[in-house]
Amino acid sequence: MEANKILCIEDDEETSSLLVEELVDRGFDVCAAADGQEGLAAILRERPDLVLCDISMPGMSGFEVLDRLKALAPRFLGMPFIFLTALTDRENELRGRRLGADDYVCKPVDFDLLHEIIRARLARDRRAEIWANLVELSEREIEALTWSARGKTSAEIALILDLSKRTVDFHIDNARLKLGVSTRIEAVLTAAAAGIISP
Repeated sequence: MEANKILCIEDDEETSSLLVEELVDRGFDVCAAADGQEGLAAILRERPDLVLCDISMPGMSGFEVLDRLKALAPRFLGMPFIFLTALTDRENELRGRRLGADDYVCKPVDFDLLHEIIRARLARDRRAEIWANLVELSEREIEALTWSARGKTSAEIALILDLSKRTVDFHIDNARLKLGVSTRIEAVLTAAAAGIISP
């Protein structure tokens, strides 16, 4: 089985070398980027399975990397993104999580803990991918859920898609049943998490 590809974005050479060495020893395919700009380019060039990113870096901070990534390439939003940082205060952790980071790990790094976090994130990512392939929503169901994710009501979606409100509700109900959830909100969240829709 092919090793998972991990990108480490870290400006401290010693920390970067240690991260790469530890993760390679644990069976991962690891590459490193020396700063935020280089890291963003590496993600866009060749999608890694997971990103470990420092926050305090010259030029482009880790926060900016994640923010730019969301703006430039929404298709990467499902890719696990973990901040590794010496910034242990609550405000920075909240900021990182609000930006969409999957985890926030403080330095010095506990490599056993980091390994478990990476394994759990990759397993969840793989489950979502498999699950998305098993659930087949029609084009109309996907459109209705996508507009619902953008905050539109059934009446508004009906106008956008040139359908009746009743037909929109029918498609959303069908999608909900296929996804095995009981509410429209759950259907939207589940479909987005599995990569079936991009809000």
